[in-house]
Amino acid sequence: MDDLVLTTVITDTKASEGPVPSLPGVSRLGLDGLIEQAREAAGLGIPAVALFPHIDPARKDAAATEALNPDGFVPAAIRRLKADVPDIGVIVDVALDPFTDHGHDGLMQGDVIDNDTTLDMLAQGAVILADAGADIVAPSDMMDGRIGVIRDALDQADHPDVMILSYAAKYASAFYGPYRDAIGTASALRGDKRTYQMDPANSEEALHEVAMDLDEGADMVMVKPGLPYLDICHRIKTEFGVPTFAFQVSGEYAMIQSAGQNGWADSERLLLETLNGFKRAGCDAVLTYGAIRAARLLKG
Repeated sequence: MDDLVLTTVITDTKASEGPVPSLPGVSRLGLDGLIEQAREAAGLGIPAVALFPHIDPARKDAAATEALNPDGFVPAAIRRLKADVPDIGVIVDVALDPFTDHGHDGLMQGDVIDNDTTLDMLAQGAVILADAGADIVAPSDMMDGRIGVIRDALDQADHPDVMILSYAAKYASAFYGPYRDAIGTASALRGDKRTYQMDPANSEEALHEVAMDLDEGADMVMVKPGLPYLDICHRIKTEFGVPTFAFQVSGEYAMIQSAGQNGWADSERLLLETLNGFKRAGCDAVLTYGAIRAARLLKG
């Protein structure tokens, strides 16, 4: 259980709480639901929860203003978690897409991502999350140079012990659809993210990105999605020998759940078999929506 990380979708809007239709078995949770779920996870021995916010569209704008609100929903969720469930670690993404009205991970100049302007916001946002009590910040934006900027900002803000989990190899994948439904960016996204996420056919770029992120100060690296990129997980672990995480993303988990619901396959066996695949590939931890379910199965 100590190599599972529970991925959780939280919402600041009461009306948005409840099941995500495209992600069977997963619900958007308010803060009370988050605490209940985190307590169960901690009781099962799951060491950490990763938070992904669904933000009221009224709080979104092109400048991702809400991402820099120290009293906003995500910092409040972190503080509540650390107060009510102190035994569980808190991982929070650093990216702007939950807060932009265009659905992209960075600020836009026309139809182009403004990498350098985005970096400053990411650094400020990471410090706000650390101030709230996050144990690990996870830059998922894929902007160039963001790890070094965030590490410097955290150190200058007296957060040298807050770790960075870099989404170092994040592919421009078709497996993200249910997640975008869950956080409310699917309908807002203009264009696609292929200019800053990686080509699924390219494996060498992943090693290059990992090397850069480690040089800039990343403590751990992530491969996303997981199952289609087990070769990348293995190559990274073999080449660098650093803590290597995989993300069993929404599309992967939705397929497992849908197969079970339709009687096409045993979803419990599918879940454990895929998690075993990550471990064989060399992953030290796996982020999955099925962490609680897997932990229950492993406990018998």
